[in-house]
Amino acid sequence: MGIPHRLDRPVSGCVILAKTSKALERLSAMFRDGQVHKTYRALCCARPAQDEALLEDWMTRNEKQNKAYIVKGSVATKDGQQAGKAPKDAKLARLRYHYLYSTERYHLVEVELLTGRHHQIRCQLSHIGCPIKGDLKYGAPRSNPDGGICLHAWRISLLHPVRKEPLEVTAPVPASWKGIKD
Repeated sequence: MGIPHRLDRPVSGCVILAKTSKALERLSAMFRDGQVHKTYRALCCARPAQDEALLEDWMTRNEKQNKAYIVKGSVATKDGQQAGKAPKDAKLARLRYHYLYSTERYHLVEVELLTGRHHQIRCQLSHIGCPIKGDLKYGAPRSNPDGGICLHAWRISLLHPVRKEPLEVTAPVPASWKGIKD
């Protein structure tokens, strides 16, 4: 089995595995070239100010802290270039989110990942004031009892690497997300 992508340790949901080395090579290229569409569900501690938005930020990574940061004072231009001052190692992070609904205490957001940066969803949602439930590293007020965070790889859509047929894989949100429906 080959692994063409990964999830952060505290994240639940879909993972694609390759049965052969040829499929692994093709899947890795599809992930790298943006041909795989990943949709996440995030249970946030605050409701986003906008019901939907495209977030484009320049991010850096601190490997010692195992944490990502939004570069302040730098914005992405329409052609994806960096404007303003930012470190050379900053990378463009893009995602689109859509607010779904709220429970008494939390807010369900669907996230379409457009780039795959380290801790991208966690960092960008926290940056707009919506930390993910249980994610102490990015601003949640308390941890979850199981040590995970309420970020779930809900759906992956792609063309099958050999048969070239559309393939969609989904995983229901964990039972520990009480009161949350897909």
